[in-house]
Amino acid sequence: MAILTLPPLSLYVHIPWCVQKCPYCDFNSHAQKGAIPEAEYVQHLLQDLQQDLSRLKDSVSERKLHSIFIGGGTPSLFSAESIATLLNGIQSQIPFSENIEITLEANPGTAEAERFKGYVKAGVTRISMGIQSFSDEKLHALGRIHNSDEAKTAVQFAKNSGLKSFNLDLMHGLPNQTLAQALDDLRQAIALEPPHLSWYQLTIEPNTMFAYRPPRLPDDDELWDIFEQGHQLLTEAGYQQYETSAYAKTDFQCQHNLNYWRFGDYLAIGCGAHGKMTFANGDILRYSKTKHPKGYLRGEYLYEQKNVAEIDRAFEFFMNRFRLLEAVPKLEFEQFTGLPQSAVKNQIDFALQQNYLTETATHWQITQHGKLFLNELLELFLAESE
Repeated sequence: MAILTLPPLSLYVHIPWCVQKCPYCDFNSHAQKGAIPEAEYVQHLLQDLQQDLSRLKDSVSERKLHSIFIGGGTPSLFSAESIATLLNGIQSQIPFSENIEITLEANPGTAEAERFKGYVKAGVTRISMGIQSFSDEKLHALGRIHNSDEAKTAVQFAKNSGLKSFNLDLMHGLPNQTLAQALDDLRQAIALEPPHLSWYQLTIEPNTMFAYRPPRLPDDDELWDIFEQGHQLLTEAGYQQYETSAYAKTDFQCQHNLNYWRFGDYLAIGCGAHGKMTFANGDILRYSKTKHPKGYLRGEYLYEQKNVAEIDRAFEFFMNRFRLLEAVPKLEFEQFTGLPQSAVKNQIDFALQQNYLTETATHWQITQHGKLFLNELLELFLAESE
């Protein structure tokens, strides 16, 4: 087994509660019933981290955290004081890098938005707001509990809070959405001048309310028109697409997500959180945590863990890397998977013939054609593991 270079290290923290479950959501989230055990959960998160650092010490030793992402659920249901306790407790166990990015997901309802300055004081540098639409009709169809005016108010709170950056999540391809409506949503988002925009298509996921009662969504031709004209609007407004559904102004890319997509490492604490850790001896470990809050609050943290087999590493590496539009360093393929380039030569040669990729002496680059046939491109590497 080759000795691996350790990539940057991040931490994902999952807070599972929401006010109510949205009909499109397949994340591990639970509708709030009564008071959330906020202080107790934070203490369990810190105990979970302590166990991970002990269990993974051969990988974690002498590494600093590059980024933290607090997701959910709706993490902004937690007070700024609880978030401060959490971040202080994390930092007491593992050092932060000098320019660490700390993101917290937030519901744009006014009650949570007023806490933004408190989150900044606690150490949060970036907030990601689930706007989804500026149409009250569409928000109702999506089961969202905020309205358009509250979303815009929340953005002003973010601008005035001292945050280094913030993101707006916006969906397109909504139930019965027309091209004009989708572009109007996007224009309203652009007018608010967020440093980062996640603009992604609504998809029907299994085991959601929309899967049981599917709404009428735009057809493929309508979706293509929305994407094509929306992408042009974003580009003209100075946003650069750097990932399939992520756009940012210069120097405002989400560093945490970049680390995911570059096959970086991430510790994971909280209900249902997933982690990936690399060891210098050549092992790569994936693990997940107990999904339900009841079990987690009993101290049942680790759910399962397994090593990533060498035969699966090329697929996992490219599945992440080809989400990004940047070129892929060949050297990082070798350093982060432990595989020689010769292990994927046949697949790369075929991808070059199909115009899925271009190649230089040092990099592979996915083409526009390759982006359209991403599943076919990735299947080339999956075949090796079957």
